[in-house]
Amino acid sequence: MAGNGKLATVFGGSGFIGRQIVWFLARRDYRVRAAVRRPELAGYLQPMGVVGQIHAVQSNLRFSDSVVRAVEGAETVINAVGILAPEGAQTFEAVHVEGARRAAKAAREAGARRFVHISAIGADSQSQSRYAATKAKGEQAVLAEFPSAIILRPSIVFGPEDRFFNRFAALARVSPVLPLIGGGHTKFQPVFSGDLGEATANAAIDFGTPGTIYEIGGPEIVTFRDILEATLRYAGRRRLLLPLPFWLMQIQAALTSPLPNSIRPITLDQLRLLKIDNVVSDAANREGRTLAALGVSQPASIEAIVPEYLERFKPKGQYASYRI
Repeated sequence: MAGNGKLATVFGGSGFIGRQIVWFLARRDYRVRAAVRRPELAGYLQPMGVVGQIHAVQSNLRFSDSVVRAVEGAETVINAVGILAPEGAQTFEAVHVEGARRAAKAAREAGARRFVHISAIGADSQSQSRYAATKAKGEQAVLAEFPSAIILRPSIVFGPEDRFFNRFAALARVSPVLPLIGGGHTKFQPVFSGDLGEATANAAIDFGTPGTIYEIGGPEIVTFRDILEATLRYAGRRRLLLPLPFWLMQIQAALTSPLPNSIRPITLDQLRLLKIDNVVSDAANREGRTLAALGVSQPASIEAIVPEYLERFKPKGQYASYRI
């Protein structure tokens, strides 16, 4: 059994970021309840802890009853649910705003000691991007229901299952050119999923100041061009980087709007996000509302993590470099 006997509920515990949070909570001897829409597909979480330490339960942030059941008896509640593009009933408003509100309200009513909510750098209620606007409104909803909540705003998150480096490496397999959207000048501060998971678990236990918004970025600031060049280098590909103005990409995004979001190159909402730098603000750095304050003093660099999982995209296969 888990050493301290305390229970933590992680909404979205089987996701790209959620599974990292589950792992770190298990290492800290918490019992972990992963609240997910498809618990029968989350069995891979169980080996992260000892027998009986990690358990997946069915929950959907759009349905209050399932949310209330998921937080029952939990000392700590974490909301790691988010979407990059709406699909069916999973709209930005339903997930980022109302879903976050339900989770925070249920946690407060269940007597949880801490609530941690994962938002995003760039969250702004006045943004033209629905993603950024609903992320900001979700933060407001969380703090209204659970005033002592800790909110984390990460930049782009990278890791073996990411939809960023992997996506462009996959595109480089089939396309002779990669789109340098807006000239490739937009800045990012990518953070490793494991570092974000550790920081979130720390915030859920004893790090961080209640009621505070932290901005989470990695050790380096890079441009969109830098990211594409690194992707090609790690994937062993040579491709032309073609500068494309935002207005041209907007036409393409509009023309592909009838297609499912899963196969669209980019959406109009994502284009709006790409027009704004995605880095930790000067205010957050000055006030110490960063990764270091949450117990992660040496975050991993892109160079330390990404080459290993992009190796499978090399022209001669993942193990070509090991042949004798």
